Amino acid sequence: MSRRSLHNPAPDAAALRARLDRARAAAAAADTDALLITPGSDLRYLIGQAGGSFERLTTLVVPAEGTPALVVPKLEAPGYADVPTDELGIELLTWVDGDDAYQLVADRLGKAGRVAVSDVTPALHVLALRAALGEAEQTLAGPVVRELRMRKDAAEIAALRAAGAAIDRVHARVHEWLRPGRTEAEVGADITAAIVEEGHTHADFVIVGSGPNGASPHHDVSGRVIERGDVVVVDIGGPIAEGYNSDSTRTYAVGTPRDADVAETYAVLERAQRAAVEAVRPGVTAEQVDAAARDIIADAGFGEYFIHRTGHGIGLDVHEEPYIIAGNALPLEPGMAFSVEPGIYQAGRWGARIEDIVVVTEDGVESLNNQPHELVVLDA
Repeated sequence: MSRRSLHNPAPDAAALRARLDRARAAAAAADTDALLITPGSDLRYLIGQAGGSFERLTTLVVPAEGTPALVVPKLEAPGYADVPTDELGIELLTWVDGDDAYQLVADRLGKAGRVAVSDVTPALHVLALRAALGEAEQTLAGPVVRELRMRKDAAEIAALRAAGAAIDRVHARVHEWLRPGRTEAEVGADITAAIVEEGHTHADFVIVGSGPNGASPHHDVSGRVIERGDVVVVDIGGPIAEGYNSDSTRTYAVGTPRDADVAETYAVLERAQRAAVEAVRPGVTAEQVDAAARDIIADAGFGEYFIHRTGHGIGLDVHEEPYIIAGNALPLEPGMAFSVEPGIYQAGRWGARIEDIVVVTEDGVESLNNQPHELVVLDA
């Protein structure tokens, strides 16, 4: 029966009220009668608490016109005790087992014609809401809410800056653990502990890709024993208490790399990552930043080995809008935060990636990661 409740630092009520007002305006602009925001990062963005998604329905009803309502099972209500509902103008509607929570939402919405539901809402709730809402068209809330979340305010940028500094401190310590004779999993366990020690609430992901495993961008860790001469990709990150995430990749060599082409190939990657960061400024499109990195890698003959987008947005989620990829003509605006992380991956041999989180400023770009970019050659 018990549920774990996390009471994390939240923006003040005035900031949350402004977000709710913008969400209502955005819903109206999208010809949507209401947003139904279920537990997750969108809910945390709007009310300061992410909540938990269970078999009982919890949802924030945000009408384009009218009073928002937080519909929550009575037994889960204590988990939302820190939400300043009165100051936010939110009505708290609790229900108990045996009540029809979906009909409660439907009654609240009346004759709504178009309702947008959080992208991460479980199917059991989506289908039950569809049945309760009758003829109302059901769409995704993501396209509405992401327009708000893409542009970070000063407090969000400060949190991302703190997260970036915390993960930089971990990369500065990788030499303590990365050495021949240890497995990727053993190194990963030490890094996981350090991520918490250096200021995160937990490690969200730890990739230690040694030798041929480094050619798999999302490798994770394994029992492979690290060998002298290995090139090792270390991609790590997690949230700080405010909920905002770090994500940074550096590439290491355990002693002199065994492959003769490492230095020349890595120099191409350094140029590509630097060019992409330098391309970031207001008005430049996401696809132009992608091209800045991709063209250098392709011109050097490694185009087929760069097998993912150049970057992804980051905030309360590790991956969110905007995506830095070919075909995304979105013009960059101040406050947008995203990764710049080109890579070169030669299957069966070795791989490399350099990743920083950057923020678009009024006249350029700020990098939130400041560890050296060059291949870090460790004593072995």
